[in-house]
Amino acid sequence: MTAYDLRGKRVWVAGHRGMVGAALVRRLARSGCEILAAGRDQVDLVRQDAVERWMARERPHAVLLAAARVGGIVANDTRPAEFIYDNLMIEANVVHAAWQTGVEKLLFLGSTCIYPRLAAQPLAEDALLTGPLEPTNEWYAVAKIAGIKLCQAYRRQHGAHFISAMPTNLYGPHDNYDLLHSHVVGALMVKIHRAKLAGAQSVEIWGTGTPRREFLHVDDCADACVFLLENYDDAGIVNIGVGDDVTITEFAETLARVIGWTGRFDYDRSRPDGTPRKLVDTARINALGWRARVGLEDGLRSAYAWFLANAPEARAPA
Repeated sequence: MTAYDLRGKRVWVAGHRGMVGAALVRRLARSGCEILAAGRDQVDLVRQDAVERWMARERPHAVLLAAARVGGIVANDTRPAEFIYDNLMIEANVVHAAWQTGVEKLLFLGSTCIYPRLAAQPLAEDALLTGPLEPTNEWYAVAKIAGIKLCQAYRRQHGAHFISAMPTNLYGPHDNYDLLHSHVVGALMVKIHRAKLAGAQSVEIWGTGTPRREFLHVDDCADACVFLLENYDDAGIVNIGVGDDVTITEFAETLARVIGWTGRFDYDRSRPDGTPRKLVDTARINALGWRARVGLEDGLRSAYAWFLANAPEARAPA
């Protein structure tokens, strides 16, 4: 199997309420398929029996596995048991039930945190398992690596058409804006927005501001996932990224420009920086015919517009 036609298929987006899942639903609306979605009140993905019953009843033809326990550095570092247990259970239950019920195609969504902390840049897919992980998110990374190997094992033993994609740092609608548990984009958006509302002259950034990160709009990520579901069928993982990166300080300056705030940044150097650099090699997906289209500043403008219209954190404090 190489080309996979989604038209007329029943496609389950596992994790449809999250940032990636919601973007996948938006993208699939253009693909002529029937979208299946189920909240935790309908099926708890951590419970094997619940997943197997739901899958046996609904019989999806294809699955996009975007459900996960996610969070930033603090969340990963302070809740390691949740991050490894929940993610292991979700992926094991969904992948096994997909095989049991004869799912035609499954895409497992991982993360570029699977790569070694000091791997050569840009991060090529074959860097997986070549060195130690970043300690602040190793619990999540180990779970995601297990998900990759699970898909590869079901391919090898059962001939299942299960593939894995590794997106870089994501941002966009439905992001997490909790200052303790969010990623850098959501946290800085809230901080800079509140500084603008309050007329504050400074905003604190955790760490030194020097780490380099790549930022991918979630709509580009969703488009890449659907592209891979339709056009890729191999055991090898595939990176999803834009192919360039910026420092955290440069990113913050771009976001401040989008929000319209002109103060200064102060750095809390007692906080961890995380991986020094994380830029992915996109040669594999580019060779297949896909490239990111949303530029960083344009993407942040649309993300900030969504934040203003929808996020409770956008309202001025009482």
